[in-house]
Amino acid sequence: MPVANPLAYLMLCLWPVASWILFTKLDPARALIWTILGAYMLLPPVIAIDLPMVPDFNKYSIANLSAAAAVLFLLGERFDIWPKSRLGQGFLVIFTLSPIATVLTNTDAIYFFQAALPAMRIYDSLAVSATQFIALLPFLLARKFLATDEGMRAILVALVIAGLIYSVPMLWEARMSPQLNLRIYGFFQHDFSQAIRFGGFRPFVFMPHGLWVAFFALMCFVAAVALFRVGPAPERPRQLVILLYLAVVLLFCRSAGPVVYAMALVPLVLFVSRRWQVLISAALVAVVIGYPLLRGLHLVPVDDLLNLALSVNEERGRSLEFRLRNEELLLARAEERPLFGWGLYGRGLLHDPVTGRISIIADGGWIIVLGAFGWFGYIGLFGLLALPVALLAREALRQDKAAISPYTAAVCLLLAFNLVDLLPNDTHIPFTWLMAGAILGRAEALRAAYDAQRKAAFEARLPAGRTVL
Repeated sequence: MPVANPLAYLMLCLWPVASWILFTKLDPARALIWTILGAYMLLPPVIAIDLPMVPDFNKYSIANLSAAAAVLFLLGERFDIWPKSRLGQGFLVIFTLSPIATVLTNTDAIYFFQAALPAMRIYDSLAVSATQFIALLPFLLARKFLATDEGMRAILVALVIAGLIYSVPMLWEARMSPQLNLRIYGFFQHDFSQAIRFGGFRPFVFMPHGLWVAFFALMCFVAAVALFRVGPAPERPRQLVILLYLAVVLLFCRSAGPVVYAMALVPLVLFVSRRWQVLISAALVAVVIGYPLLRGLHLVPVDDLLNLALSVNEERGRSLEFRLRNEELLLARAEERPLFGWGLYGRGLLHDPVTGRISIIADGGWIIVLGAFGWFGYIGLFGLLALPVALLAREALRQDKAAISPYTAAVCLLLAFNLVDLLPNDTHIPFTWLMAGAILGRAEALRAAYDAQRKAAFEARLPAGRTVL
């Protein structure tokens, strides 16, 4: 972990105060959004406050706990932990409790000639289970406070505002090089060579990597496109200027993946019906869920993908080749302990047999989870993130097309593409959970309204004097 200055730790400690103020000044929906989103934008990355016997307090966990504390103690609200879907309940249990099985199957140390990786301990299972539950807090809170069309619109509006605010340091770093985190918090969060792309600099600002910044810029841009489609007409000239500006900001992030995503997302948001936006999201999520199995069975056309990437840009093609080759090695490692994985401390990675140093880079979120927590961990995480999209797609199929608002459809697309990005990258953040929880709550609300409507229609057809037991 890098060495940060006192201001970095002070900012982490002060965020609960900022969250408390947000919940006193704003409605719960917007306060929740800005507590999670603001921490992601402003707090120092990578570092954490490490206290004994409790999970680390980093920018993610502090924001999640701050939001939950404000809801429980300031608003006096309670939120339901259990999704209405039995499948969702099962995914939640697997996600939070499977680390216990991971620990019990990894009580052996891994030895190298000059070093060793420690065995897992019971303490590790408790710490990881607590960390998993803390990670779920935005999911649970959003399910309660953002499960309306107004909540979905608030998510999109917040993203546009956040993009406009963050564009200033992003464009500055794109011109001057990523150094704000170093100047303000006293450390650089990654390898500086990763900041140089396409003849310029990637902005990092206060996020873990330039890829995270680029995907954030993508979400802000697509949110602006969605609001532009909805209007109203007198606002569209101003909205057009905003979305074009955010498109330029995205280009200055100098990351090919988010630009490709934008080329797919913009036509979907502008021209495709809401129902089909949701159904396409569900199809993308199904591909993501099945990808590890297809990779394990060698059914993904890796060579064709590499040839296509190399024909477009040799440098990016070589980067993709490096990622795919690493995936093959990591997948083989994960297959040695497929059910519950290798656990923490880098045990699921490859190491130099003499020094014990890590000799491979794990990029994709899916392979990181699969290596650390096995198929159970993968199913728990990706099941919880994918289920909301699947449930919303079910409602889109069986209800009137007007039931899905344009705001809900746009957030659903953003979540689906976030899951797609977990194949090459690990851009899984609290805002991902927030979007998933909002969509789950909206799908549950739509189902409840649909069931109530059907029940009322059935009772209306009953002869007078008859009742339904």
